[in-house]
Amino acid sequence: MSAFGNTFPFYAGPKPTFPMDTTSAVIITVFFTGLVTFIGILPGIRGKMRLFWLLRVVTSLFIGAATLAVNFSGEWSVGRVNTNTTYKAFSPMRISANVGLQIGLRGINITLTGIPVQQLNETINYNEQFRWQFGQNYAKEYIEALEKGVPDPVLYLAEKFTPNSPCGLYLQYRLAGHYASATLWVAFLCWLLSNVLFSMPALIYGGHMLLATGVFLILSLTFFSTAATLTPMCPLHLGSASLHTQHGPAFWITLATGLLCILLGLAVMVMHRIQPDRLKIFFNQSGLEEMEKIAGPEEGELLDPRYRTSVESPGDQDITLSEAPSEEPPMEEPIRPPEEPQREPESSL
Repeated sequence: MSAFGNTFPFYAGPKPTFPMDTTSAVIITVFFTGLVTFIGILPGIRGKMRLFWLLRVVTSLFIGAATLAVNFSGEWSVGRVNTNTTYKAFSPMRISANVGLQIGLRGINITLTGIPVQQLNETINYNEQFRWQFGQNYAKEYIEALEKGVPDPVLYLAEKFTPNSPCGLYLQYRLAGHYASATLWVAFLCWLLSNVLFSMPALIYGGHMLLATGVFLILSLTFFSTAATLTPMCPLHLGSASLHTQHGPAFWITLATGLLCILLGLAVMVMHRIQPDRLKIFFNQSGLEEMEKIAGPEEGELLDPRYRTSVESPGDQDITLSEAPSEEPPMEEPIRPPEEPQREPESSL
């Protein structure tokens, strides 16, 4: 950052102040629209199957939305502090502000909000993002922030995550973010496959895929936590206060979703072993099994007599349509007189 004469560096261009990731907002909107659409057709389902359908759809949509949203979230590790710190380079003026740090799988996000917002004849409300995902150059974005005149607290935190920083945070969080994101994509594919299997007569395999979804979600937490364990956070001193980070909402949502998937997967596997009929009723597959029993006697299953077809009933095999009794009375044959016996001619003596 440089000064031109007696003029301090300035922030060129509009300030991004939208606090929420638009990608996560789009994902939540899409899944919420699917839920509203299903609720619209829910009254057409009769009986207690309506409750079963509602539980299955709401649970499945929550798992899918959470798995996809946390992958793009920047709140895996968060920290926030109120401090009195410098505002611009080459200036002794200080401000009272709230500084926030959000670490995600694809980069960091730094916020600076004045208390109050209007100070030094300026609106102090900044939201800067620095990314290290594939196709992005973190060092280049940091240099652009220097040229743009970003305030000192933002540049101080961003400098701690540069590749050349002695803290060594860049390499660890970048690799951990890549591996965690990859495992989340695998978990999302397992969730899709579980929904396909649950709609088929393969409930046990759907439970396996749901269990795999939970395992990959927990594995993504392990990758991200490794970065914080192997590389402790450097002391972040902002004026008169220090900023400390902790696990954010995305971390806890991923943990809760992973545990939920593991519990549901194990429940499906246990129910398939001890109560398979009730499990089929819950997934609305009891009718399919009855039809298979009727159509497949060669599998060796005994059929109830009321399910036997006309071909299988031995008593009906000899009845044909041509042998149906006629409604017309039978015609009587005319009575014939008895025939006289023929006499043999008498012989003459």
